[in-house]
Amino acid sequence: MRFRHSVSITTGNFSSVFKLLLYRLITSVIFFSLCYVILRLGLSSITESAEVAHLKDLVSSFFGAIFNGKSEVLRDFQSNFANASADVLRLIGRHGGEIAGCVVGLALMYLVSRFINGLALFAIAGTLNDRMETYSRTKFSQAYFRRLGKASLYQVIYVPLCFLYDALMLTSCWFLFFYAPSFLPSWGFFSILIAISLALTAVICLEALKMTLISAWIPGMIAGGEKVGAALKQSLKSRKGFGARYASFLAAVYVIVIVNVVSAIATVGSALLLTVPMSYIFLLSLQFVHYYHNAGKKYFVSLNTIVGNEDKPTDLGE
Repeated sequence: MRFRHSVSITTGNFSSVFKLLLYRLITSVIFFSLCYVILRLGLSSITESAEVAHLKDLVSSFFGAIFNGKSEVLRDFQSNFANASADVLRLIGRHGGEIAGCVVGLALMYLVSRFINGLALFAIAGTLNDRMETYSRTKFSQAYFRRLGKASLYQVIYVPLCFLYDALMLTSCWFLFFYAPSFLPSWGFFSILIAISLALTAVICLEALKMTLISAWIPGMIAGGEKVGAALKQSLKSRKGFGARYASFLAAVYVIVIVNVVSAIATVGSALLLTVPMSYIFLLSLQFVHYYHNAGKKYFVSLNTIVGNEDKPTDLGE
C-alpha cells in the first residue's frame, strides 16, 4: 500500500523530474569542466611529454602496420612497446606529487558535487511535503532558498557519512567478488556469475539498509520541524515498522535498478535522463510516506484522496 502511494505521489509530481534534471545537467557541466581543468593542469607535464608521445606513435604505427602489412614494424613492436612503457612508468614516478594532487582535487570535486546536488534533492523534498500536506504547489526556487541553511547543514553531515558508508560497502563487495568464490567449488565461468551475483546482492541490501536507517531524517526536518541532529538521532533510533520499511526500500532499489538498466538498453541510454531523476524523487516519496504513517499523520495522495495512518484512503469526491 505504501509502495503504491509512493508511486502515485511520484507520478503526481512529475514536473519535479524536469526541474531536477535541468539542475543536474547544469551542475554536471560545471563540475566536469572543473575536473577537466584539474586534470589538464595537473597532468600536462605527463600527457604532453616526449615519452607519452613516443608511446602513442608506437601504438599508431602498430595498427597502421597491421592494415599495411609491414612485418618489420610488427616484429620489433613488442620490445619497443616494453621500453616505451617503462619510460612512461618512470615518468609517472617522477610526477607522483602532481598525480596525488589530481586525485585529491577530483575527490574534493566529487564531495562538493554531492553537496550541491543534495541541496536540490532537499528542495524537491520540501515541494513533496507541501504537496502531501496541503496539496499545494511550491516553486522549486522557493523551496530551494527557504531551507537553504538547514539543507546545507544536512549535507555537511550527510555527505561525509554517506562517503564512509559507501566506502565500507564497496570494500565488502570487493571481498565477496574476489574471495567468496574461493570457498565454492571451481565451476569456471559459473563461479564468476556467482561472485557478481553476491556482490550485486550485497550492494543492494546494504543500500536499502542505509535508506531505511535514515528514512526519517529529511522528513523529520521538513515535516516534523526538527533540527538536523535530532532528526538523524530519531531516524536511527526508530524501530517502528523497521522490517516493513527495509522490505519496501529493498524492493524499491531492485525496481530502480531494473527500470534504469532496461531503459538504458532499450533507448541506448537516452531514457536515463528521465528515469534517474525520477528514481531520486520516488525514494524521497517513499521516505515521506513511511514518516507520515509512522507519525500518524494524514496526507494527500491525489487531489481527491487523503490517506491516514490506517492505510485506508478517504475519497474526498464522495
